Amino acid sequence: PPMHHAIYDRDARHYLPVFKRYPLILDHGDGVYLYDSEGRRYLDFLAGIAVNVLGHAYPPLVAAIAAQAARLIHCSNLYYTAAQAEAAERLTALSGLDKAFFANSGAEANEGAIKLARKYGYRRDPRKTTIITATASFHGRTLATLTATGQPKYREGFGPLPEGFRYVPYGDGDALAAAMDGNTCAVLLETVQGEGGVHVPTRDYLGRVRQLCDTHGALLILDEIQSGVGRCGSFFAYEAFGIRPDIVTLAKGLGGGVPIGAFCATDAAAAAFTVGDHGTTFGGNPLACAAANIVMDTIAAPDFLHHVRVMGDYLRAGLDHLRAAYPQHVRDVRGLGLMQGLELHHDGRAVVDDCLHEGLIINCTAGNVLRFVPPLIIEREHINTLITTLHRVLAQIA
Repeated sequence: PPMHHAIYDRDARHYLPVFKRYPLILDHGDGVYLYDSEGRRYLDFLAGIAVNVLGHAYPPLVAAIAAQAARLIHCSNLYYTAAQAEAAERLTALSGLDKAFFANSGAEANEGAIKLARKYGYRRDPRKTTIITATASFHGRTLATLTATGQPKYREGFGPLPEGFRYVPYGDGDALAAAMDGNTCAVLLETVQGEGGVHVPTRDYLGRVRQLCDTHGALLILDEIQSGVGRCGSFFAYEAFGIRPDIVTLAKGLGGGVPIGAFCATDAAAAAFTVGDHGTTFGGNPLACAAANIVMDTIAAPDFLHHVRVMGDYLRAGLDHLRAAYPQHVRDVRGLGLMQGLELHHDGRAVVDDCLHEGLIINCTAGNVLRFVPPLIIEREHINTLITTLHRVLAQIA
């Protein structure tokens, strides 16, 4: 639609201009497709940034949300609800951890994990406060989580920032070993780095991180906000690496589009919190938990996760084919399951724009990495369309 549309004008006057948006007014979705205000159809390979794991208007999810909304949307955490108790039970079973807490976003989940780690360290030794994170990481936009984020551009101008964070290169076990000591209370890492450009660690690296945390009496916190909820082919990405964290955070896909965040912890870590140490008004409300229960039931099924792995392999093969066909444009292909990145030799914004013009929604992160995080219900025909469209777009670039 033309940029003089009334909705653009209204937005420009009234909405805080912190987003670089595409000139697209989305109206509704169906499965892996989105439709704009003019009725034009787009194949969605972004899924609301790894959120719409069951696509758009998934009937069982719509029905569960509608039924719960008609009964009870919110009642606060001063009372019990069946939906929340069920969601906590499901999530602890899936994670292999013992206790769950529900928030409203990924940043909130990470805030809770940081608070829990600090209290855990404090109860052992008040000097045990340092949290080590990785360069190129992304953990959120609140003051603590942007400080945890290992990219200086997110921190500039927001000081003074919370103390006690250190940064080491992602994937470098020696650097982590050198940075850790008796004052380290936690190591916080994304299992697969998303915003930083889709970086997948080696099994050896994560195994060593786990071992170093045990040696120093520090908690291992894995941020699975982007890589979790089946995205990488197992419900949590860490399952593929043969380790288990002390705390895991998740959000994005957990509610299938309804805002919900969560962290799970072992009993040993969770014991650091007592009544009054943490809380939330909206977190774990029955509406969000009803959505999460449908998502967990659907995605944790072995057949569903098998589908994600098969489609992930098929997508990866298509992207590898593009790398071979366009070495002048494509530098690298990285990813796990249905979280894949195509690193270009040049800025990726123009490619995203060209794809949008062709009816394909993709995303560029870290400046030059095309990121593909489609709904997990994607099929081969949709991946074929993606690859064909990218072929056409890359072929036209000088």
